[in-house]
Formats: sequence, structure tokens, C-alpha cells
Amino acid sequence: MRLLPAVTIAAVAGLALASPAAAINSYNAAPAPERTEVGAYVALWDKTGDGVPDRFDWVCSGAMVDRDTFLTAAHCTTDWPEGTRHFISLEQDVQGDLDALTAQGLTPSEQAATALARGWVVEATPHWDPAYPGPSSNAHDIAVLDTADRAVSPADVWTFTPATLPAAGLLDTLPRRDLEAARWWAVGYGTQEAARGPGGLTHPGGGIRMKAQLGFNTINKSWVRLSMIAAQGWGGACYGDSGGPDFLEYDGHLVLAATTITGDGPCYATNVVYRTDTASARAFLVPFVALP
Repeated sequence: MRLLPAVTIAAVAGLALASPAAAINSYNAAPAPERTEVGAYVALWDKTGDGVPDRFDWVCSGAMVDRDTFLTAAHCTTDWPEGTRHFISLEQDVQGDLDALTAQGLTPSEQAATALARGWVVEATPHWDPAYPGPSSNAHDIAVLDTADRAVSPADVWTFTPATLPAAGLLDTLPRRDLEAARWWAVGYGTQEAARGPGGLTHPGGGIRMKAQLGFNTINKSWVRLSMIAAQGWGGACYGDSGGPDFLEYDGHLVLAATTITGDGPCYATNVVYRTDTASARAFLVPFVALP
């Protein structure tokens, strides 16, 4: 299954996002305030169909790859109701910002306007790979939120160094032993692994930028599978981490080698990530960002 936007999981699993807690998995994870290029995808939308926006919330993760381009997943950007507005936030505690707005008794539209005025979000335009959804061999599940046509870009609001994208076919040039020995990091704002309670399984937390190290498992032409098994010392991604970066420590630098797309439902075992060094991913990205 895809690691769906957090709001979708909230609807089907009774997930409560009101109380900030650790994102990514709760085990073997840590806050990531230093990863200022990583942000949350926030949306304002009408979920009831009456023409009035009634939800302003974070939904996915992503990362800045230049001053005005935010890389995320296509499944985060599609199927929104007409009139939905899309935003980028590079705040460390996005859920805390949302809670503060809710506590003021503001409507969702007022929350969005206030967040814009306070510099908590920047409005953006979504673009996704036109080949999405593709076959399982290559889902083309890649998208950007672009601010090149906007008066304000994330670089006008926050200080960050854009994530480094890989050279064409980088992962194909590395021996398996190097991929296994390298450090892999998932960063995002997603929820925690499944927790069993009186009402069944829920995924608590989310909305705070966190990181966790993962272990390499397998690779194919479009995907990398990363281990999140706690007993092996790894952590990993969960719902709402979709679109978030999976960094490879390579040649002394962090390279945004893939983006989080899917995994096991309870968020305990595997993070399946979409490679950014492939010909199809690069063909989508080239109109938006200079590639190495």
C-alpha cells in the first residue's frame, strides 16, 4: 500500500493529529531541525463539497531541491477537490503551528491566511508526472510543488540549502556492498507506527520533522526497498511521510536518492522508495530544476 497522505489515514483509521508527537517511527528516530530543506505539504480544501474550505492541514512530506521547487510524491498532489490550495512549510513543528491557529478559533480559510501572513507557509502550484499512475514496475509517482510563478518563494522566508539530487544512474554504479554499507536516512513529518488501543490500531503523532536511519534491502530499476526493523537498529517512514526524502550518504555528502512512497501497513518493516536517479524521474524534473 502507498503511504497515503496523513489526512486520508485519519479518515479511515480514526487517527487524531491534535497532539504533537514524534514523526517517522517512534523507535530509533530523532528530531531533525538541521534538515531545513525538508518540509511539509499543507493543503486547504473543501472536504464536504459545499464550496467552503473546511480543512487546513499537513498531508505529506517533501524537500526543496532548489530555491523554489519542492519535490514530493504524485499521489500527494492528485485527486484534490476543485479549489484546493497547496502550500509548503519548512517549519520544524508544523502541527504546533496548526494547533495554535485552531486554538484561536479561526476558520480554515482564516488559518491559511494567518499562516501565510506569519511566514509559516508559502503557496505553491502542484505538477505531477503525466505518466502517473504507471505500472508497478514504474509508477511515475513523483511531483513537485513549484513557486516559480509566485511572488514569494520558500527561499524568501526560510534559510536552507537545497537537497542535492543524484547524477543519472548513480545507484546503478554502486556495488551492492556499498549500498549496504552506506547510511540511508528517511526524513519527514509522518505518523508513528501502529499502536493498539481500545478502538483498534491507530497511527499517533506526526507533524514534526524527524529522521531515522534505515538499512538497505534491495534495488531494481525504479525502486529501493529499505529495512525499518527495530531489532536491527533501524527506524523508518509511516503515513504522511509520502514524498519525503530518503537520503544516501555518498562520497561525504547527503544525496536525495529516492522519495518515500509505500511500505507495510503497520509501518514496522519496509520503506519502499522511488529512485530520483532514473531516466524517467529526471525527465520529469528537468523543466523545474537543474540536474547534475
